[in-house]
Amino acid sequence: MTATVEARGLSKWFGQKVAVSEVNVAFEPGIIGLLGPNGAGKTTLLRLFTGLQRPSQGTVQILGVDPRSDHRIFSRVAMVPEDEAVYANLTARQFVELNASLARVKDRAKAVDAALAEVDLVDVSHRKLEGYSKGMRQRAKVAAALVGNPDVLFLDEPLNGANPVQRAHLIDLFRKLGDQGHTLIVSSHVLAEVERMADRVIAMVDGPAGGGGNRGVASDSHDRQAAAGKNRHRPASRSGLASFTEREGDGSPHRRADRRSLDLRCRGSGNGPAGDCPRRQDQGPPGASGR
Repeated sequence: MTATVEARGLSKWFGQKVAVSEVNVAFEPGIIGLLGPNGAGKTTLLRLFTGLQRPSQGTVQILGVDPRSDHRIFSRVAMVPEDEAVYANLTARQFVELNASLARVKDRAKAVDAALAEVDLVDVSHRKLEGYSKGMRQRAKVAAALVGNPDVLFLDEPLNGANPVQRAHLIDLFRKLGDQGHTLIVSSHVLAEVERMADRVIAMVDGPAGGGGNRGVASDSHDRQAAAGKNRHRPASRSGLASFTEREGDGSPHRRADRRSLDLRCRGSGNGPAGDCPRRQDQGPPGASGR
């Protein structure tokens, strides 16, 4: 299957701080979870994927094109940001209609009704967003992203503020979209959330302490065939980088949690457990000079 999102040697730094370091991943349709603590670089990575930030080095392709050089790709891509990216003076329906207009949706009224129904906001769609709870605003943002029926959907902490019922509803919605052939890349700092919905998991963890304050990003091992049938789990270590590799199973969509386990490997130090990774002294991005 052809990759829908691909990054090669992707890095981003801000002065001496490395936020994303040498990411090499290829994502196919389904749900991909970006798991990591707050500040690990998940939002930066999503912004790089969507072309909202320019990479310091490396390349990104969505559906075979660079999102920063061919803006036509945005008709097939949507993003749900973590921040409060809503117009508080609009009703939920007006907000989704605005996004449908920007996406040049043809049957706009039908698409808006369908998007609001997907997130269970039809009955309150006449209310202004300023009167919505955080969880309801999150669902309004999801509806605004879905109204254009995107092939690739990026979601940054989409379950923040949602109550247990809303979380279950959104997770079921994401699963359905993944099963329909959409590509969803979902960030979260909560392992239980990622485990419930993701087909694959990419771990983003703090790198070794260094003068540059670097952040390390774990990359997918691309070794699915060799991993089939094995079921191991090793605890993560903050002293090195690790990558999560999903396990093949019986393919049943109702046993997502049962058919995956996590295998952590040290990156750049053979295939030993993450706890065996040697500590490094990173000197910041290429060309940076210490002071």
